[in-house]
Amino acid sequence: MERKRKVLFAKMAVVASVVPVLIYAYEYGPDPGNTGAPGQSTCAQAGCHSGTAVNAGGGSVAVTFPADLSYTPGTRQHLVVTVTDSAARRAGFQLTALLAGDSTKPAGTFSPSDNTTQVLCSTPPFTAQQPAPCPANLPMQFIEHTIQAYQQGKTSFEFDWTPPATDVGPVTIYVAGNGANGDLTNRGDHIYTQSYTLTPAAAGGSAPSITGVVNGASFQPGIAAGSWVTVQGANLASGTRTWRADEIVNGNLPTKLDDVSVTINGKPAAVYFISPTQLNVQAPSDTATGPVPVVVTTAAGASAPFTAQLQSFSPAFFLWTGKYAVATRPDFSWVGKPDLFPGVATTPAKPGDVIILWGTGFGPTNPAVPGGVTVTGAPTLTTVPTVRIGGAAAEYLGGALSPGSAGLYQIAVRVPAGTPAGDIPVVVDAGGVSSPDGVFLTVQPQ
Repeated sequence: MERKRKVLFAKMAVVASVVPVLIYAYEYGPDPGNTGAPGQSTCAQAGCHSGTAVNAGGGSVAVTFPADLSYTPGTRQHLVVTVTDSAARRAGFQLTALLAGDSTKPAGTFSPSDNTTQVLCSTPPFTAQQPAPCPANLPMQFIEHTIQAYQQGKTSFEFDWTPPATDVGPVTIYVAGNGANGDLTNRGDHIYTQSYTLTPAAAGGSAPSITGVVNGASFQPGIAAGSWVTVQGANLASGTRTWRADEIVNGNLPTKLDDVSVTINGKPAAVYFISPTQLNVQAPSDTATGPVPVVVTTAAGASAPFTAQLQSFSPAFFLWTGKYAVATRPDFSWVGKPDLFPGVATTPAKPGDVIILWGTGFGPTNPAVPGGVTVTGAPTLTTVPTVRIGGAAAEYLGGALSPGSAGLYQIAVRVPAGTPAGDIPVVVDAGGVSSPDGVFLTVQPQ
């Protein structure tokens, strides 16, 4: 009898030790089926968090979409969930996408952008679950926060949603957010819900059209192989974003973001930034010069070719506030007039200072670096540029592609002695081509 009693106590101790783990485990993310969608509960209703009634905590949960509330079948969207609660110390969420006409049917798939979100698979009544990829018997996907997000105190969460490959009609995104007090219990927390209905984009949409192709630093005509290029126009993309780190694979830059790709003289360009009216791309390697076609392709089709002038050199400095050459000292402190940016330390250059000017289009390097890959080492310029500050030649100390970047050049020079105070014009000549006028460097002699 005594032995049986000891065994019973031991089992009770095990159960007691598990209870707090079950409570704390929600910092790892909730079980599937807690988004507040039809046929689902929320963590407030399920009891995994308690505090106030749903949406009564004085905060909110919201999803930011890349464009209007529409989707293009099979075209990935980057979503951002934000939990707002002034009383919360921690936050979490769970989100799913379902057919608007049948909330038991999933609509698309999710992909985490980093380790702060995770995907779980389940199906009603949500008694079984497993991490993605989802098997046929657990087709419904839920994306939610991870323990890493909880530990970091994240209140915004980013990830990708890829809609179904075909038009399935309206799709509803359901999301529940938790504004938690961080006491590692299920008490005193606030649950919020929201839903959004997305409609399929108009069949075919509008094909992209190009109105300009210019140097990505100067915004003037004339582009060079391996340089940064800005494409201007309409219907160039359905959303706005830059490439993500995970889209650079083994040093190869992406040639397509969502459904947007660009060719220059028939060769694919690396695509860094997309928006409906502007794209930023790195021109591919090419030995051709002269007029070449530029074409933008989206899910709606290809643009009419736009003729751009491809040159061996198209030197230009990147600009701050549209006027000042981006410049640093060798320690990468910023060179500029003191009030150039609020809250940022910028100091004028002095005669005799060594500065680094940052630009694109300065031509070949040794070793050569093809367009579309990240730079390793510091390949030096094969053609020495001439930099003039206030009309006087600046001593050239070296030029190279910036390590770890693409198409970004560093030009090191010494500010000429006797350069006067003020905003002084800066011009560079590379391969017989000069950068545009109207670019300045702020100088303040001691």
